[in-house]
Amino acid sequence: MRPDAEVFLCRLAREFRPRVEQSADELLQVVRGELPALLEHEDLAALALEEGVSHVSTFLDVLEGRLDVADVKAPEVALEVGLQLARRGVSISDSLRAYRLGHLSLLQQLHEEATRLSDDWELISAATVKLVSTAFEYVDRASEQIAAVYQKERDLLLRRRLILANEAGRRIGTTLDTTRTAEELAEVGTDGFADVVTVDLFCSVLHEESRRPAQDAPGLRRIAQQPVFDDFPVSVAGADGVFTYPTGSEQARALATGQALLRHMPATDVPERQEAPGLTPVPDVGSLLLLPLRARGTTLGLTQFFRRRPTPPFDEDDLLLAQEIADRAAVFIDNARRYTHERDTALTLQRSLLPRGTVRQSAVEAASRYLPSGTHTGVGGDWYDVIPLSGARVALVVGDVVGHGIHAAATMGRLRTAVRAFADIDLMPDELLTHLDDVVIRLGREEERQDGETSATCLYVVYDPVSRLCSLAGAGHPLPAVAQPSSTGGDGPASWSVDFPDVAVGPPLGLGGFPFETAQFELAEGSLLALYTDGLIARSGHDVDSLSAVLRDGLGHRSDSPEEVCDRLLAALLPTGPADDVALLVARTRALDRDHVAALDLPSDPAAVSRARRFTSDRLAAWGLEELSFSTELLVSELVTNAIRYGRSPVQLRLILQDTLTCEVSDASSTAPHMRRARTFDEGGRGLLLVAQFAGRWGARYHREGKVIWAEQTLPSGSR
Repeated sequence: MRPDAEVFLCRLAREFRPRVEQSADELLQVVRGELPALLEHEDLAALALEEGVSHVSTFLDVLEGRLDVADVKAPEVALEVGLQLARRGVSISDSLRAYRLGHLSLLQQLHEEATRLSDDWELISAATVKLVSTAFEYVDRASEQIAAVYQKERDLLLRRRLILANEAGRRIGTTLDTTRTAEELAEVGTDGFADVVTVDLFCSVLHEESRRPAQDAPGLRRIAQQPVFDDFPVSVAGADGVFTYPTGSEQARALATGQALLRHMPATDVPERQEAPGLTPVPDVGSLLLLPLRARGTTLGLTQFFRRRPTPPFDEDDLLLAQEIADRAAVFIDNARRYTHERDTALTLQRSLLPRGTVRQSAVEAASRYLPSGTHTGVGGDWYDVIPLSGARVALVVGDVVGHGIHAAATMGRLRTAVRAFADIDLMPDELLTHLDDVVIRLGREEERQDGETSATCLYVVYDPVSRLCSLAGAGHPLPAVAQPSSTGGDGPASWSVDFPDVAVGPPLGLGGFPFETAQFELAEGSLLALYTDGLIARSGHDVDSLSAVLRDGLGHRSDSPEEVCDRLLAALLPTGPADDVALLVARTRALDRDHVAALDLPSDPAAVSRARRFTSDRLAAWGLEELSFSTELLVSELVTNAIRYGRSPVQLRLILQDTLTCEVSDASSTAPHMRRARTFDEGGRGLLLVAQFAGRWGARYHREGKVIWAEQTLPSGSR
């Protein structure tokens, strides 16, 4: 190379320096013409212009100062442009091509300036060779530095996206609550990815089908919104929060087509997005992602990711990542929707099958509670019941069907109906559970369940206020807690004890072939019985014995009403809500006054019938029920006659005055009475027909020593 070529290049650099900004602008126009998408964002274009000025100035410094290119570093602004291109998802090949295009344009400009400064073509040729060699060395050196910065930023973005995808898998769908899942989506989306995330769900997804706006389009509700800026207000839409997006808007098209959309909006562009009436638009939006929430072929709603200026806009990789997160969230939202629908259906079915209000009876004062599970296990098959029985007695029932959901609730309803049917024929507790066991086995065979056998537990208690005798039998169910006076002083109960009866409990229902046993014990008047399902005292991480001790303490206040006892037990045992369904039934026993019970032992002699009538007439007169004398004497005559004629000694007549007047005749025979149609000239066969006509209810119950035929009559108005 000619020695004077270097001198010429120094002169060329000095002469060209006043045109640095003009040259950089020309370079930018060349790149914009060749790669228009590269500089579509004005903030990046302004930064690229600054980069061009820095590159031209640095290259002129190399020429003028005869510097070693290996010692020259790329301008800081060039490294910043590389970072921004990496963040915007511009490929490295496009970035380097733009770099080469710019320097090629600079070489052309310098060559033109060289021809203006000299007409010595040998000098210009030698200088041009040196200029090209230096330029390529500078481009290679600077490209290496910029590519390293670019790749480092891309790797960092990739790691961030992987972390975000992993966080989405960990943090979204932690509950089966639709609203909470939407909130988790918004929280994950604003964790270093988007500035604002909104989640809109159809009212039908939230089971609010009736809450629709005036338009025909399905209504939406903004269920979650997570801004990261304090100056961004929470959006609202109308008084009830239900809205629709205008027809033709990008949101409406996304919901209709199910296609995701990436949109960049330059600062000078007026956004074409049409917000729904009442929704506050996000200010300074540079780019947004519209992502329909779709799961199992159904569109559930729409989530929007916003980035405000000057945050780098979303790119195609961001769209793919956001789509993955939205799809994951949509599945969990759909799971929550399905779970909520099934839970609501099961809970509605469950509550419709449980007793409504207090059953009218005078044997006990009862209060009950049913608490559905607050976990993802769903509604179970717990139930309770209070069933009035003949002879002023009452049956207290608590049961639990194994499993959760609609099937468990439906099975519970069938078993409760069966218990009521068996109770209506006054079966002993062990006999009732034996029949109920057969019902459960039959249900299991009919359904042919693939997910396990049908099984249930049950506790059946009968209390007689006349004898104060409590009879119970259990099938795999927790025994009741019994609170009663342990000793009596001069002015009333001196102490109060709470115990669990020490009786045998049979196996759960559905196993078959195992016997049940009835246990009996007396209760003092005013005693408390607490029947419950295992959800009350069986909780993970808690000792059953300690919880049973809490149960004892909760029953130790003898003066409290059953309602107060229920509230106290639930507050003490379930302070944070139940993990499993809980049924609780608390009953305070009453004793029937001896003046309201009259009994007469009768010989097995037809002449005893007249004596039974006189006894009945006298007792009714003492009770002020002369109005019922005729019908009651007729009932007594027929029942006593049947017992003497068809039964065995001993025969007893018992009259019970409570909310109704009950006539009972017992004998030692187990022969079942039944009505029959008597022919015209038959002398008998009409007794039970007369009983059925005069009694409001009548029936028979059987025990180990025989049977009891009973008939109830409604008391005259004003007699009690």
